[in-house]
Amino acid sequence: MAEAQEQTHDRAACKRVDDGISRVFQLLGKRWTGPIVSVLVSQPAYFADLRRAIPGISERMLSDRLSELALAGLLVREVDEGPPLRVSYRLTEAGAALEPALRELALWAKTHLPEGSPCTVATRT
Repeated sequence: MAEAQEQTHDRAACKRVDDGISRVFQLLGKRWTGPIVSVLVSQPAYFADLRRAIPGISERMLSDRLSELALAGLLVREVDEGPPLRVSYRLTEAGAALEPALRELALWAKTHLPEGSPCTVATRT
């Protein structure tokens, strides 16, 4: 019997993570990416507005994450010819389709990661 349990355990240990889940978390699991998308879900935003909406993010990090999201096809960068020259960002249809999942994650966090928990305290910088 112990041998049968060991074989079952070995098979379970070899089970691979779904490729889709891996791809999603490789992109959205990066620090700051979720908050950027969540801000853009409600409306397009200028770079400066995004920076103000996400306390603690540097200009360089915001620029890097926006580039990654654009490369992944989740957002579009639009240059508004000036003066002054301004750059705005809006979600594509694929990016906007994340809204229900983000809403569910926010509800989950309110239930399972209450304010003041070690996870929420550590991310406030």
